[in-house]
Amino acid sequence: MAGMNEQTVVDPLVLMVSLAQSESMLAMAAFVGSLALAWTMAWGVRRLSGGSDMAILLGRKLYDGVLFPAVLLGLVFVARTVLTRNQSIVLFEILLPVCISLLVIRFGVKVLQVAFAHAPFVRVLERTISWLAWGTVVLWVTGILPLMLNELDQIRWKVGGSMLSVRTLIEGALTAGAVLIVALWVSAAIESRLLKSATGSDLSLRKVISNTVRALLMFVGLLLALSSVGIDLTALSVLGGAVGVGIGFGLQKLASNYVSGFVILAERSLRIGDMVLVDGFEGRIVDIKARYTVIRALNGRESIVPNEFLIINRVENFTYLDTKMAQTTLVSVAYDSDVELVRRLLIEACISQERVLKDPAPNAFLSKFGADGLEFTVSYWIDDPENGQLALRSTINMLILAALREQGVVIPHLQRVVQMVSPSSKASTD
Repeated sequence: MAGMNEQTVVDPLVLMVSLAQSESMLAMAAFVGSLALAWTMAWGVRRLSGGSDMAILLGRKLYDGVLFPAVLLGLVFVARTVLTRNQSIVLFEILLPVCISLLVIRFGVKVLQVAFAHAPFVRVLERTISWLAWGTVVLWVTGILPLMLNELDQIRWKVGGSMLSVRTLIEGALTAGAVLIVALWVSAAIESRLLKSATGSDLSLRKVISNTVRALLMFVGLLLALSSVGIDLTALSVLGGAVGVGIGFGLQKLASNYVSGFVILAERSLRIGDMVLVDGFEGRIVDIKARYTVIRALNGRESIVPNEFLIINRVENFTYLDTKMAQTTLVSVAYDSDVELVRRLLIEACISQERVLKDPAPNAFLSKFGADGLEFTVSYWIDDPENGQLALRSTINMLILAALREQGVVIPHLQRVVQMVSPSSKASTD
């Protein structure tokens, strides 16, 4: 930003006069040509790539990505270099800052949209970046920005062995923001590449790698930003010690959840897509974050479970080593029923369903001589528990009921005899 001090003020009268000259008309024609050429190049790249995995570069509408303003800036810079060899053209002093501002806005906005897809604060950050970029262009072109920077540079104070000013803090904040956006861009690209076509255990492992890379890039970027401001990084050792003490005492659960999250992702005991039962809540794991795991039930409810809970408590994983799962249902018939006929009807009802596996085959067992009838246990296997279990069991139970009724097999009802004793009878007995 030091070069901004040398920016000359564009006099509005000089600007109006220069716009009427043939050189400005030529510069405007070059700008329009650059727009058309940049649009064509971005469109060609979209056609060649199919628009896949290039959300930051191309965007959704071609012009709202990073590629279009980046190519436009390059073309305008080339046009300025060619057309201003013999004379200066004031119009380029406006066109170049506008192109730079457009590139900054699109780059910052697209990276934030990809890195924080569903975060509510992204919209506010987008507007903030837009206002800052366009405001800086206006102040720069009018020559007010260099004057403001000079005045802010005069407000100084000493912090330890470093001399800071308001201008230094502003430049440091802008540098930190730029570095963090670049770090998010790189991490988003790495995550998109790692998670592409990954499933099961590979998806969990690549997820932990992408989270680790993002955290490291943001940490390194923050250190570079602080160093660029002039802050001595050795002073952060005291802060690091304080943070360590805070984690040790006040943030034990939080630290434990983060460590547990990385342990789960690294050892792959729980993976995205697994069907689990946690504390009576059954569902599929849809996401594993560093601090918590999201489990979605088949009825649409979602449970956010701290990772420490998954480490220290018993968790049933229906699809850890094998996706096959056994289901059973109980059937009671009268004592005078044909046992072999009943077994055949029960097995046929299970076999008729496509989701029931043929190997191992369904089976029916005479499991108990009940007080009211013979009790059979029907057992069958499925390999897609994520598609629901209650609906299949209900369908099989209805088929069994219809088959038993059709064959005349009696299903006994619970019967109890209640004997009423009158007071007179009790007295006579005594």
